[in-house]
Amino acid sequence: MTTTHSPILESAPLGPRWPCLDPFLFCAHHDDSYPASNGQMGVKVAEFEGREMGSDFSAKNGFSMYHGEPVPGFPGHPHRGFETVTLVRKGRIDHADSLGAAARFGGGDVQWLTAGKGIQHSEMFPLLHSEQPNPLELFQIWLNLPAKSKMVEPHFTMFWNESIPRLVHADANGKQTTLTVIAGELPGADKPLAAPPESWASQADSDLAIWTLELASGASWTLPKAQGAETHRMLYFFVGQSLSLGGEAVTQHLAMHIDAHRDLELVNTGSDTVELLLLQGRPIGEPVAQYGPFVMNTQQEIMQAMQDYRRTQFGGWPWRDHDPVHGTENRRFARYPGAEQEDLPPAPVSA
Repeated sequence: MTTTHSPILESAPLGPRWPCLDPFLFCAHHDDSYPASNGQMGVKVAEFEGREMGSDFSAKNGFSMYHGEPVPGFPGHPHRGFETVTLVRKGRIDHADSLGAAARFGGGDVQWLTAGKGIQHSEMFPLLHSEQPNPLELFQIWLNLPAKSKMVEPHFTMFWNESIPRLVHADANGKQTTLTVIAGELPGADKPLAAPPESWASQADSDLAIWTLELASGASWTLPKAQGAETHRMLYFFVGQSLSLGGEAVTQHLAMHIDAHRDLELVNTGSDTVELLLLQGRPIGEPVAQYGPFVMNTQQEIMQAMQDYRRTQFGGWPWRDHDPVHGTENRRFARYPGAEQEDLPPAPVSA
């Protein structure tokens, strides 16, 4: 008798922070229904009641202020020893950092920041509409760096939505699955944009992938097996009613450690669109020592990071405010360290 093993090795219900496997450290899903602004890109004072301002993760009335006031978000803070990959699905983020880089991005854009030996950055959520709500949805993913790369120079880059490869697959019934390829080659899709040079994703044998998947109701698509024998694969089911994964029914939103070494048919068995996030990669396989925004290999290195930050502030803070925002105009741009010209999203292609 042949026994078919479940493709789901482990699973857990989704919360605000999603469980990850090496080489990933952390995945946060922020989904905030911000109201109309106070006219100055912030939340009206009346909304502050009942919140622990300065550290508000309450989701009261459908949103949190986090560490911002009156503009929600994360004012200047340090990182060392890992990377942040920020995918913004709705709304805008204003970035500023100790390298002098600045950006406003959203609507499918991705920011990839290698902290390396140390950087300060802020991530603020400007509310650009004073007459209508300001929804914001994003993923922030922390990707570890191996010991040999933890003290590299910081690196900032933007992936504009218009340049990110996508694959649209129609099944035998014409039902569509759309895959967005942030990192990791996917058969049939264009080559992904280049990850930062010192990233684990830039190692030829890392088998690292960051994809989002959107399946129309009734759509089916086969997820190809990973290339690496050691690859870990996490699949997060966060939008939709139900899903069949390799023939196994999934009827609640889950973080799933799935079998990376077999092809798996995905079928949207519900009446609504299904959306998934996939994170995969070969493990770095090194000790992890973490204290807040510092991720190293030993506690001694954590102590050194704290001492270095107190002494150098990782290059200091070149901005007038600790929580800078970049004006009221709803435009996307990036200004790279030392650059005089802004980098802008590609112009739409004329029909």
